[in-house]
Amino acid sequence: QVQLVESGGGLVQAGGSLRLSCAASGRTLSEYSMGWSRQAPGKEREFVAAISRFGTSTDYADSVKGRFTISRDNAKNTVYLQMNSLKPEDAAVYYCAADGNQGVRVTTTLHDYDYWGQGTQVTVSS
Repeated sequence: QVQLVESGGGLVQAGGSLRLSCAASGRTLSEYSMGWSRQAPGKEREFVAAISRFGTSTDYADSVKGRFTISRDNAKNTVYLQMNSLKPEDAAVYYCAADGNQGVRVTTTLHDYDYWGQGTQVTVSS
């Protein structure tokens, strides 16, 4: 079983940038496609971005396309989410997750993810 720990959240002004990291332990990261999701107060958790096991495929929510970039470094067992041009509506707790399917899919469906981190808070001031 893989354990996931997010970091890099914080307070940023609108238009600013943050890079989130998700460190994996317990298993080799390359076994898993990975995803980021977020949950704002009073809202359901929503998909943000996903990346295939070796980084050859990615997918993004429409709301973040062109602003966010997901990447991974399997040698470091870490997945990243670079967030640029942040907006107040991007404020949320951000979670990384691992898809235990061990196939080639890149999924936007949160129920497909088997392992989750505890989340990191992102606050965007206007």
